[in-house]
Amino acid sequence: MKKSPKPYINVDFFEDLTGKIPEGKKEAVEEIGQRIKRIRQARGLALEELSNLTGFDVDLLSRIENDEVQPQLGTMIKLSKALDSAFGRIVSGVGDRLYSITRHNERKIVSRSTSHKGQRKAYTYMSLAPEVKGRHMEAMLVQLEEDPEEEISIHDGEEFIFVLDGVVKMKIGEDAFDLDPGDSIYYLSTTPHHISAKAGKAAILAVLYEG
Repeated sequence: MKKSPKPYINVDFFEDLTGKIPEGKKEAVEEIGQRIKRIRQARGLALEELSNLTGFDVDLLSRIENDEVQPQLGTMIKLSKALDSAFGRIVSGVGDRLYSITRHNERKIVSRSTSHKGQRKAYTYMSLAPEVKGRHMEAMLVQLEEDPEEEISIHDGEEFIFVLDGVVKMKIGEDAFDLDPGDSIYYLSTTPHHISAKAGKAAILAVLYEG
């Protein structure tokens, strides 16, 4: 009988990435749609114009702004490009510091992403350095869910993934891999890709560069 891969960290480290997230942190989830709407309005763009720039349906954009759908990271990157705004500003707000140290008990930006239909949670993530001003990378702890729909993502930038716990199912172009704890992958985000937990949940460290 094959043993489950040993996690590279104590899995309790991710307890606050599960359904036990305190209610007081729910506001951080809801703010993403509001941030997108504020930036869009500041740019003087109608939803129809943003739809033309991104290829996303007006209905989907409206549901994102109303927090009925929590956008996945690839979706937010496309929106940030179309809105001529830093990705970090959308995912975790505007920073105002030259550097950022995030203590274990000080992680505070928590968000959830869903499928485009808004009916299935895709993953939960936590930004690790939201305070840095003008940053071009976003470092996050991500808890992946299973994704039977295997929604493909393609956007500008580069990504580095390091598996912390569980088994990650990765598709990149025409290739498919299972990644165990301690495995990592670096790829250009312009290559069609999909990442999810193979079974149950998986935890990763993800670093995204806007490009």
